[in-house]
This record gives sequence, structure tokens and C-alpha cells, in this order.
Amino acid sequence: MPSSRSLVLEALERWRRGTEFADKIVADILVRTALDSSDRAFVLELFYGVLRNLSLLDFWIAKLRSEPVDSVARDILRLGLYQVLLIETAAHAAVFETVELARSGVRPLINAILRRALREKAALLKAAKDQPQSIRFSIPEFLIEKWGCQFDAAEVKKLCQWNNRAAPVYARINLLKTTVPEFLLRYPGTALVPKTNNFITLREPGAALRAGDCYIQDLSTALACETLRPGPGETVLDACSAPGGKAAYLAEIMQNKGTLVATDQDETRLKRLRDNFVRLGITNTRAVGCDWSDEKSIQGTALKAQSFDKILLDAPCTNTGVMRRRVDLRWRLRPEDFVRMQRLQLAILQGLVPMLKPGGSLVYSTCSLEEEENEQVIKAFLREKPNFRLTKSERRLPFRDGVDGAFVARLECM
Repeated sequence: MPSSRSLVLEALERWRRGTEFADKIVADILVRTALDSSDRAFVLELFYGVLRNLSLLDFWIAKLRSEPVDSVARDILRLGLYQVLLIETAAHAAVFETVELARSGVRPLINAILRRALREKAALLKAAKDQPQSIRFSIPEFLIEKWGCQFDAAEVKKLCQWNNRAAPVYARINLLKTTVPEFLLRYPGTALVPKTNNFITLREPGAALRAGDCYIQDLSTALACETLRPGPGETVLDACSAPGGKAAYLAEIMQNKGTLVATDQDETRLKRLRDNFVRLGITNTRAVGCDWSDEKSIQGTALKAQSFDKILLDAPCTNTGVMRRRVDLRWRLRPEDFVRMQRLQLAILQGLVPMLKPGGSLVYSTCSLEEEENEQVIKAFLREKPNFRLTKSERRLPFRDGVDGAFVARLECM
């Protein structure tokens, strides 16, 4: 059976080719390998740890080797240096097993560099502290500069540190199927998250997930649903809904009554949405395919204008508020993405407006930290739609609130 380190190297090589997201790569690899829980955790730690620290690891490689190395050797060195410099791995095992990953002709070079790194560990760590944040935290410089325009220096540093921590896994107890006391009794090792009513940490979530008794969901995702707060008899639209976490919470708030229409433009994601609804015991919801930025797609849904009391738009965005969870996001973002996403967000809002009843409410939300995708979108929308008014606007900031980043704005149609 392949070793944990060889699986990580395979994952790094696949990711480097640039055609797959990190989460998909590691999921594919873990599905086809019979690793125990500790080995699975080690694979995740190594793979995501290397991706979180690419610039820093490459800085160290340059300090230890003046001549260039090929891409495969670089991946092996990144993997080895992450173990010997950044986590508590037994030095002998880290060096020996990492060197074994290289082809025979390159092994002496890999071995020499990793052993030198062990000898010079203190000096290498000290040198890293003197580097700019883009290297220390492996965050592209344009993002550091961008965040520096909205946050002070201490907040930018805290945000970078937050993004380089492994994200805990939270779940929401599904009150359509169980109660909080019943859940805590049925699943030992569960702990309620402080200051929440039904969010938990769960040692082994598999059985509870399969039973539909809970749903993996971060604390910040509740903000949009609780801001919309639909009533049990209302007609509600959740645009851009898949995979369905917010829709499921909306159905719970509605007590499985009224009508909840959940839409997404991707049929594969819609299937996952429907499967989640069945497992969670949601019966007041139907899933419909729609691209709200495309008039022809909207007409094809046969949804009637002014038929919804409330609408939730959890808009596509750059996801900068959840960067610690989407580990390779920092390497995929480009400066032009923020303007591109703003155009799409405004187009979707324009497509949704005719669906809202007079006197209805629309909640716009993102998991972005960026003003272009949040406040600026709302200002532009209100300039074009004077019959709407903003009644609430709220942000969640990781370095301030201790949860993933999020933005919500509640808009009332007059």
C-alpha cells in the first residue's frame, strides 16, 4: 500500500498541474486508499500544510540550494522541509521517508538539503521572521496590500495568521429530526459551541451525518439565514443554493412549512442538493435549475414574478473570508477577480428583483471580506433600485469575531 508521504506527493503533483482543486484531489486519493484515521489525518496535515506555506518553503529552498531544482524535486523538498521545520515530526523518519520518494539519482541531493535544514533550523526560522508577510504567511502580495487598505497592520497580521491555521469542523444539529438533548445523548463526544444554540463540534461525525441528524456547517453561515428569518407559512427563494446548507437551515427555521424553492445553475450540484434534503428530512423544498444572471434561464424556470415573500442570495464570490478552509484559494485568486465577481453579483441581483413581492425582503450575503463584493455592491444596487432600502448590514471578521468571514445586507422592497 502507498505510504502517506507518497500519497501527499501524488496530490502535490496533481495540484501543480493546475486543473484540479485541492479538496477534490485529496478526496479522490483518500477514497481509493484504505488508510486508518491517523494516516488520513497525516495526509491532510502534510498536503494542506505545504499548500498553506508554499512561499515560505520556497524561500527556504532558495536559502539551502542556490542552483535551480526541477518541479518534482521541489515538491519533495517542500514536503520534507514542512516536516522538519514547521511541525513536530520525528526528524529521522521525516528525512528518510521523504528521501525515499525521490528517484535514485536525486536522493543524495534531497538528503543533503534536508539534513542541512535540520542543522540550520534555528537560523532558517530566524531568517523567515525577517521576511515580508507575503513570504512569512505565504499570502500573495496583492492580497496583503488590498487588506492593508481596509484593515490596520495588526489586523492584517492576525488575518494572515488565521488563514494559516487548520480550520475546525463544526456541524449544525438538524432540529427537523432531533432535539439538542437527544442529539447530545445519542452521540457521545459532542460539545455545543459556546454562544450558539445548535452548533456543535463532533468527534466522529459519520453516523450523525448519515442519519441526517446534523449538517457540516460553519458558524458564520448562520448569519444570512437568521437575518432573513422566514416564517413557517412564507414562500421563500434561496438562489445559488447548492450544496444546500443554508437552504436546510431556512427549512428548519420555517419548521418545514410554507414553500422553499432552492435554485442552482449546475445540475450535478442540484442532485447533491436534493440528496441532502432527503437525508435531512426536508419536505417543504423543491430544487430548480437556474442561472439568475441569464434572462433565458430565468424564463425557463416558469417561476412567477412577485411570488416570493423573501429571497436569500448567497452570492458567488472570491471566498476570501473562508481562505483557511479553501487552502489553495490564495494561489488561484487574481486582482481582476474582484471586479469580475462584482459584475456577476449585480447581474444576479437584477435577475432576482422581479421575483420579490412588494413589501418583501431580500438578503444578500457573501463569504468575502472585500468591499467590492459587499458594501460597493449594495451601494450600486440601491442607486439603480430606489424602491429598495437597506435595513441591516453586518460583517463577520475572522480576527475580530473568531469565525469565518461573512457579509450580509437586508434589503426591503417598498
